[in-house]
Amino acid sequence: MRINVAFATDDGKTFMDRHFGDAEYYDVYEISEADSEFKKRIKNTTEEDDESIHADPEKAKGVAGLFKNENIKVVVSKVFGANIKRIKKKFVCVLMNDNSISESIKNIQQGIHIIDNEWNKGEERNHLNLKEL
Repeated sequence: MRINVAFATDDGKTFMDRHFGDAEYYDVYEISEADSEFKKRIKNTTEEDDESIHADPEKAKGVAGLFKNENIKVVVSKVFGANIKRIKKKFVCVLMNDNSISESIKNIQQGIHIIDNEWNKGEERNHLNLKEL
């Protein structure tokens, strides 16, 4: 089993401490239990103006749209905002403690079957907290 995973990052090495939708980039990896391969970096081109509302549905739609043709099933961050309720309908949202993306990849590999089970629940899926793995 191989899954495409998008990690919220500003520098490609670590997570930032802001909400998933506020990352500068999303680094996409294809991950299996045995290995991982960097696929691409997606620049976050969604904009949030000073008048936008908290948990703006347009922001969630914009972020999801960035991944439209990338076959991404999983999104990973240290922090998700209220839009997680919208994002989890399209992706498995995974919370991590690790600062390092490379450490989080290992946790994804260890929990890949848990993630796959959650994916198969469809729009009724919940977010996962893999901080303890």
